[in-house]
Amino acid sequence: MNLNYENFIIVRPSAIHGLGVFASVDIPCGSEIMLIDGEIISEEECIRREEEGNVYIFWNENSYIDTSKTQKIKYINHKCDFNCEVLETDNDGLKLGACRDIAAGEELTIDYGYDDIYKACRCSLCA
Repeated sequence: MNLNYENFIIVRPSAIHGLGVFASVDIPCGSEIMLIDGEIISEEECIRREEEGNVYIFWNENSYIDTSKTQKIKYINHKCDFNCEVLETDNDGLKLGACRDIAAGEELTIDYGYDDIYKACRCSLCA
């Protein structure tokens, strides 16, 4: 049985960038950590918001989810050696899942998956 770990995720300063989301307990590989929720917006609205600098938008193959008004998921940072992945739910939503064991105190990260992020990345894999 998967537990929802959202109550065990905290926001604090990140060594990667600005604020990040961190586990306050150990999270086993394969665990569902939290739903990725937010405002469902159109492609046109997504483009407009991105042009204004909104970088908190996820895509689920059907719709765009703007997470800019959420308390936690908007702070997830990119890392090429990521420990989480974005997964689809049964109802066209998205969730964050652990793709390896995550230790208490560790920052949760994903691969943003767009080319420009790798140009700006300073991790050991990109250096």
